[in-house]
Amino acid sequence: MKLATYNVNGINGRLEVVLRWLAEAQPDVVCLQELKAPDDKFPRREIERAGYGAIWHGQKSWNGVVILARDQEPRETRRGLPGDPDDSHSRYIEAAIDGMIVGCLYLPNGNPAPGPKFDYKLRWFERLHSYAAELFELDVPVALVGDFNVMPTDLDVYKPERWRDDALFRPEVRAAYAELIAMGWTDAVRLLHPEERVYTFWKYFRNAFARDAGLRIDHFLLSPSLRERLQACGVDKFARGWEHTSDHAPVWIELDDDRFTLDEEGSVLPGDALRGLLSALITPRQVQTLFAGERKR
Repeated sequence: MKLATYNVNGINGRLEVVLRWLAEAQPDVVCLQELKAPDDKFPRREIERAGYGAIWHGQKSWNGVVILARDQEPRETRRGLPGDPDDSHSRYIEAAIDGMIVGCLYLPNGNPAPGPKFDYKLRWFERLHSYAAELFELDVPVALVGDFNVMPTDLDVYKPERWRDDALFRPEVRAAYAELIAMGWTDAVRLLHPEERVYTFWKYFRNAFARDAGLRIDHFLLSPSLRERLQACGVDKFARGWEHTSDHAPVWIELDDDRFTLDEEGSVLPGDALRGLLSALITPRQVQTLFAGERKR
């Protein structure tokens, strides 16, 4: 299975780029961020014609997240990160697909820092910690995927000394990301490339892409059972070089399909195992119950 993430920087304005990349890369599951479109303006028909089912959480002009699944419909399990009922930003959506839970997130940028936007980013991170801890306790495969707006270490930014006070690199933000890793989540790209400079974002100006003056801010955090299935990863830098493209490049990982097992006998959880789950917002405990019911079959 090929799982990908891509901050598209405007789904409708860059739809041709997205469709071209889908056709060339053929990912199985895709998390897109920064749609910059309300729900009724999401290009559902074009995405379906490309062979993907979709669930999305849009917002006019800003934010927005979507999960795509090739040749099937993702089963929505959550819309919006819990912990703040007054938060109107569309930054999190979650689905059950082929025996795993995929959470697609677009973490706040936080600039300028310090300031209200940075405070919001830290509060959002705290909410993510709480919810990620709940997910981690479940006996199901989980991937938290998307644009985290964090460079975790000096290795993830081309000129660390120039970014010390930026909201993507401040000590509070890197500590928050490290806390997720300490919880037991695995940074998939860094696991496979522990010493390599891997970038996923290049600014539009100062010839950043040509100079490879990039940042790594798009991440895959895997639960232990998914870490065992991790086979490969990569960045589709070629898409960053296309005309009218996003300032991010698509990032992907490959998971071993043969090891998607959820019971002691090693039975594979079928792709439609979560067919009873429609579009209701359910709790992690309900997800666990659903998976437990599949094990008893």
